[in-house]
Amino acid sequence: MKIQINKKSTIYFVGIGGIGMSGIALIMKNLGYNVCGSDLTSSNKVIEELKKNKVKIVKGHETKSILKADIVVISTAIKPDNKEFKLAKKSNKLIIKRADMLAHLINLKKNIIISGSHGKTTITSLVSHLLKDNKFFPTIVNGGIINSIKSNATLGKGEWSVVEADESDGSFLKFKSIFSIVSNIDIEHMDYYKTTKNLINSFKFFLNKTPLLGKNIVCIDDANVKKLIKEIDKKNFLTYGFAKNANLQCKNIRNIDMGMKFDISINFSGKKKLVKNIFINLLGKHNVLNATATFAVGLLLNIKIERIKKSLFSFSGVQRRLTLIYKNKNSFIYDDYAHHPTEIKAVLSACKNNFKNKKIIAIFQPHRFSRILSLYKDFIKSFVNADQVLVCPVYSAGEKTKNFNYNKFCKDILIKSGTEVIQTNSKDDLENFLQKNFIGNQVVIAMGAGNISNWIRNISNKI
Repeated sequence: MKIQINKKSTIYFVGIGGIGMSGIALIMKNLGYNVCGSDLTSSNKVIEELKKNKVKIVKGHETKSILKADIVVISTAIKPDNKEFKLAKKSNKLIIKRADMLAHLINLKKNIIISGSHGKTTITSLVSHLLKDNKFFPTIVNGGIINSIKSNATLGKGEWSVVEADESDGSFLKFKSIFSIVSNIDIEHMDYYKTTKNLINSFKFFLNKTPLLGKNIVCIDDANVKKLIKEIDKKNFLTYGFAKNANLQCKNIRNIDMGMKFDISINFSGKKKLVKNIFINLLGKHNVLNATATFAVGLLLNIKIERIKKSLFSFSGVQRRLTLIYKNKNSFIYDDYAHHPTEIKAVLSACKNNFKNKKIIAIFQPHRFSRILSLYKDFIKSFVNADQVLVCPVYSAGEKTKNFNYNKFCKDILIKSGTEVIQTNSKDDLENFLQKNFIGNQVVIAMGAGNISNWIRNISNKI
């Protein structure tokens, strides 16, 4: 599709408050375009950032504001029965998908594209910080708020861009890259892919798109990634992981002062070197891997090793990735985005290893009936490192109730994870329980991709 666009064009984002949509909207606003949009939410951190940048936002999808638009941008979250979308179609507006608009924006840059089932937001944030810290002035489009820039997107004057690419709808295949990162490939988004083979083949196509003189930076610990390396003819891979045959092998991992310290054994391009005592202010072995992927990018960009270490050390985190929201003496409450069994296990393992003598309480809000049912056996075994689990009602994300038994789900967690399970039926129910039972020497981790973040932050203010 040929798109004619100029600075006088009005670009209207339907669902502008979404983390992916807001990032593109901010960049286009900073480029000088006339940007506006609508969202069901009138106020959250993302919306406030947009307002700060003088982006006009209409609440709800009932208005006719979209008629003033020249170009309408939608995400896959916008369904065919959305009233604004239907009005835009009826009015013959030019409608562009979010990923296509992002591709138009960044494909003239030198792109570092980050994908994978888990960890991509953190890797994108780490790589963005590395480039920003070393004066590459990158354009950044991320799936989470980076603490150091207080935003999920920024327009940089440099030639590089760092982009988190979404595999959930296949849109990660639209981008050109110099460096492509794949952290892992888990069985996710079957509503889109239908079969595991389709999912794996999409990642294969993604890695094959990387030019021969570029690099595929991949975690060799992941079985699906390891298999793809053997199937792809281009040998432009730089591997990282705990495995001995990784080009960048993570070694000697230690939990230290709310962070991780580790070494990296480098073995590629004829170079062998052991880099000692790398420190990150992030918990968990999964974050050691995320930092190692970032280290690989630094090496490829010829950033000095001491500079890479310094940048990793100064990284201040991503919002909703074990974000501390409450502290009182020896008790803490964290907010985390984990909503998949792999992520839940990684977060709880990190907390168990770091908080040796504290009671670990997991609050879990399941996200989507389809996800819970397709990964049911994995979910119920995910909480072995929690001493207590508070299970909230499913956040449906617009899905209709399916054959899901809430009581049975809680009982199965009790049996398979071997931990105490408490069923909470509402935000008020959760608040009442915490008011009565949140005492000393406890660590609470609220997890989920729905509105649990708003719940726990609101409750924390009242404790």
